[in-house]
Amino acid sequence: MITTNCPIPFSDSDCVLLAHGSGGRMTHQLISSIFYPAFRNSLLEQDHDGCVFQVETGRIACSTDSFVVDPVFFPGGDIGDLAVNGTVNDLACCGARPLYLTAGFILEEGLPLVDLRRIVLSMKAAAERAGVQIVAGDTKVVERGKCDKLFINTSGIGVVPKGVHIAPDKAQPGDMVICSGPIGVHGITILSARESLGFETDLKSDTTSLNNMIGGLLKEIEEVHVLRDPTRGGVSGTLNEIAQAAGVEIVLDEALLPIPDAVRSASEILGLDPLYIANEGLVLVILPDEKTEQALAVMQNYPEGKNAAVIGCIQERDHTLVKMKTLYGNYRIVDMLSGEQLPRIC
Repeated sequence: MITTNCPIPFSDSDCVLLAHGSGGRMTHQLISSIFYPAFRNSLLEQDHDGCVFQVETGRIACSTDSFVVDPVFFPGGDIGDLAVNGTVNDLACCGARPLYLTAGFILEEGLPLVDLRRIVLSMKAAAERAGVQIVAGDTKVVERGKCDKLFINTSGIGVVPKGVHIAPDKAQPGDMVICSGPIGVHGITILSARESLGFETDLKSDTTSLNNMIGGLLKEIEEVHVLRDPTRGGVSGTLNEIAQAAGVEIVLDEALLPIPDAVRSASEILGLDPLYIANEGLVLVILPDEKTEQALAVMQNYPEGKNAAVIGCIQERDHTLVKMKTLYGNYRIVDMLSGEQLPRIC
């Protein structure tokens, strides 16, 4: 069966049409009515295939991420602020000061324009909180059923200050591991928002930008060795990546892990381990033991770090693993996640 689209579609539709991705009049209407008013700035207004800007001296960091979370709206956030915060945090964890983002949208035919506008305004608010500008973008539309509402890609660049050298392989014996807040909140929030799972919590996603807190930390302490945000794969996956990169043994203390009761209870019901659950407003900081108290004091001055706590340490080289001292005093291996535990969590 062959389907055709009207060559002159209704321009006053309340949902996304295939014609909105045509590159023609309706594409320009969509951009001018939804995207431009929210993201307007002098670089975006160059109206070019990209944007041109002055480059600061020093090193530049670049990152990209794609977001397919289901549902697109959830307690504490939505796919829009998640897309901004995620790339901002990746840049910040490189030690960079985030400056500019690009945003690419894959829209499903039939997506209500009111939902798209809400998501775009959420991105605007998140960008303003993080102090970044969205300077270029792209929009594509696919047929119904070829995409679930919308997917977003964001890429970003930032400037790395002189003297800052952050990398996973810089972790070394004697370092301590700090976690900036509660573990597993985002992943359990998303699961509770999926009606098919049939359980509820009062949790809200921890999605937030961390660059202000991280920037404040690096301004005070140059000796920070590693910064990582434990998103997909959770705390376990992130620490295993660090252990492998640095060739070290990381030891966690179960008694110190900041896991909320709601996360722990939901995890037990669903048969999940909180250490494997995604987070979206959390950073792991690895730095020398003698800088730990100073780092905690700095982080706890920011809302996103008010519950920062030490959760473990780096013990040995040439023992590439993560293990945890349990509440019973014995140790268990905390391996990297095998397979997909929580699909479409971010």
